[in-house]
Amino acid sequence: MRQTPTPPEIDELPVHIEFRHLRTIKAIHDTGGLARAADRLNITQSALSHQIKGIEEQAGVELFVRRSKPLKLSAAGHKLLAAAEEILPRVAALEAEFAGLVSGKAGRLHIAIECHACFEWLFPVLEQFRKAWPEVDVDIRPGLAFDAMSALRREEVDVVISSDPEDLPETDFTPLFDYEPVFVAAAAHPLAAKPFIEAEDFRGETLITYPVDRARLDVFSQLLTPARVEPGTIRQVELTAVILLLVASNRGVAVLPDWVVRQVRYNADYVTRPLTEAGLSRRLYAATRAEDTARPFVAHLMRLARQEAVKLQRG
Repeated sequence: MRQTPTPPEIDELPVHIEFRHLRTIKAIHDTGGLARAADRLNITQSALSHQIKGIEEQAGVELFVRRSKPLKLSAAGHKLLAAAEEILPRVAALEAEFAGLVSGKAGRLHIAIECHACFEWLFPVLEQFRKAWPEVDVDIRPGLAFDAMSALRREEVDVVISSDPEDLPETDFTPLFDYEPVFVAAAAHPLAAKPFIEAEDFRGETLITYPVDRARLDVFSQLLTPARVEPGTIRQVELTAVILLLVASNRGVAVLPDWVVRQVRYNADYVTRPLTEAGLSRRLYAATRAEDTARPFVAHLMRLARQEAVKLQRG
């Protein structure tokens, strides 16, 4: 015996809802009639009626209670309205966000730092940046904990602060400022009497450093490693303030960027001395993907960074 096929459930029907349908149902509900809704949507009333008929035919349900004044939504119509009220604001917010991206007013700026001391320099920069670019999502990641340059290429971060430029494709290294790594010791330390410090002076000394790989520390990369000199001991400390506290207590010596210890030069408990007779000079860079370097908020960040560096250098 041949069986009559069971009609499909409404949920199984291929209903194709478009944004214009959601806007239509919302306009009709808000205005209470087809004519006023058509005016709001800037379409003809017949085109509006055709839209509604098309949705109802697809879904197999009526969206409105017919012959009601003002026009009222059916149960199915209320479901579509609920979807419109949830989806349309999200779409509008997304469109506004995209418009901000296109205009250069919005975006993402995730920064990796390969310079441990740079946190203290960068925070004032970001405070100014936040006020100028409130729609840009800013985050900082310590680039010493991962391969920052690979993360830049994978678009996991957008800027890498580094003193080690590399020859990488489609990557720009924009100079920010120059700095001098300087020797810091207690005023009572025997080395305080020297006009400058050489690699051999570190033999037998307790060297207090940030907790990073020695290859990323200026004192090793620029002085001790080339001279094949090893300090007596190495003590790793997270915070600059604690490093200076230990140095002042004559528990060791340190090498820090000159802008970090600018105030130390005017403190009777410490002395700063150049490394080598000629002194050492290093440069800090902002690495960016070449396509992003000229973006307005990226360029502004670099300008602020240079300005803040001038303030630090002047003390």
